[in-house]
Amino acid sequence: MEFKQFFEPETSTFTYLLGCPQTKQAVLIDPVECDLEIYVRELEALGLKLVYTMETHVHADHVTAADALRQRLGSKSVVHRDAGAMCGDLLVTDGVHVVVGSLDIEVRFTPGHTNGCVSYLVGDRIFTGDALLIGGCGRTDFQQGNAGTLYDSIQKHIFSLPDEVLVYPGHDYNGNAVSTVGAEKLHNKRLGGGRSREDFIKLMSELKLAYPKQIDIALPANQACGRMTPPQQSA
Repeated sequence: MEFKQFFEPETSTFTYLLGCPQTKQAVLIDPVECDLEIYVRELEALGLKLVYTMETHVHADHVTAADALRQRLGSKSVVHRDAGAMCGDLLVTDGVHVVVGSLDIEVRFTPGHTNGCVSYLVGDRIFTGDALLIGGCGRTDFQQGNAGTLYDSIQKHIFSLPDEVLVYPGHDYNGNAVSTVGAEKLHNKRLGGGRSREDFIKLMSELKLAYPKQIDIALPANQACGRMTPPQQSA
């Protein structure tokens, strides 16, 4: 598998490029609009054709590149059917497998940070978006967040995987790039060490987090797959 991890420093967002070496088809997980040209150059350098952009959820901290890439390269947007982004070309549900050449991408429904969060399991690695971060997790105080739901999602769909499965999150603010399921089960500050559901809910309720800086721009744009303004109507 062709694999590349990108990092957008302003919002500390990770984007992931996965490609099939046989068919030269590829997907991008959580692409950021401001890094559009970086993705296009990398795809060209590797000789890959972008088939899908795959969102882990409707983001509140950056604008997705899904629509820009759809217009530029003809790719299709993948989101969960409960994400609130009916602009998606493919609305997926839990357990769906998206097959791209030799890539088998399993959709795991991991709500709690938002209603429509998913993680993508691909072979020996899982892309967890904002559900599970390295040493932490996504906030649960807006966008229909629910701490109990997030706890259940992580336990059922991520911590149930073998310890050696690699964890690639949607963000990191501390210079980390990858973890493992086993490491997060042991050492995650919010969920590790066997923390109970009740303790997790209490912990999350006591967080005092700032209002996301870009939410007023990012949220409506991402509900339109990154389209910043409505398309012009023909006469």
